[in-house]
Amino acid sequence: MDPSKSSDKSGIMQPLPPPYEDQPGYTNAGYPQPGIYPSPSGYPGQPVSPPQYGQGPYPGQPPITVQPMVYVASAPLANPVPDYLGYSIFSLLCCCFPLGIAALIFSISTRNANTSGQQHEAEKNSRTALILNNTALGIGITFIVVYIIIFFFTGFV
Repeated sequence: MDPSKSSDKSGIMQPLPPPYEDQPGYTNAGYPQPGIYPSPSGYPGQPVSPPQYGQGPYPGQPPITVQPMVYVASAPLANPVPDYLGYSIFSLLCCCFPLGIAALIFSISTRNANTSGQQHEAEKNSRTALILNNTALGIGITFIVVYIIIFFFTGFV
């Protein structure tokens, strides 16, 4: 540690600076009077003359004011709806490809609706994704069972 910087609280006992007081004879205490600014000619206290031309792109045109854009974002849902994204990827790769793609699209739509705060849209997309996933799984299991049955009956003859 630096010995010049002591960690004791001796600095607390220092007297406080005097309160700010307006000086007599000064109206704005360090600020220029309204309408009087430093002149380009170098003489302080003289009013600045208005510009000869407007601020527009051509002389005499009024200025164009551009207001900033305001983005209104709703908060994410407090209790988000399940999106079944993993189930959709599984059904896409392992069960039924076309229904898996549709389920994946609805799962992503559910996730987007959850983040934008649209509860009704998220519930509808989640329900559709679950139905498509269950249908794809049922079709996939049916095809696997049919394939095994055909394999056993034709393979051992």
